[in-house]
Amino acid sequence: MSVTIYTTPSCSYCKVAKDYFRLKGVSFSEYNVAADPHKAEEMIRKSGQMGVPVIDVNGRIIIGFNKTEIERALLR
Repeated sequence: MSVTIYTTPSCSYCKVAKDYFRLKGVSFSEYNVAADPHKAEEMIRKSGQMGVPVIDVNGRIIIGFNKTEIERALLR
C-alpha cells in the first residue's frame, strides 16, 4: 500500500489526516508543499487542486480529509 499526503504546516485537516493514518497503523509519506515547490507542482498535476491536504492512496486521489473516501481507498 502506498499513501502520500501533501500538506502545509498550518493545515488543521492535514494534521487530522496524519493522525487518522497513524491511528489506523497505515504508514505514509508526507510532503510539505509550502517548502517544496516540486512536490507542490506534483500535487497540482495529480489533483488539479492547490488546497491541502491532497491524499494519494495507491493512485487514488482524495481532496481534503474525506474519511469515507479514504476508507474506501484503503480497502482496495
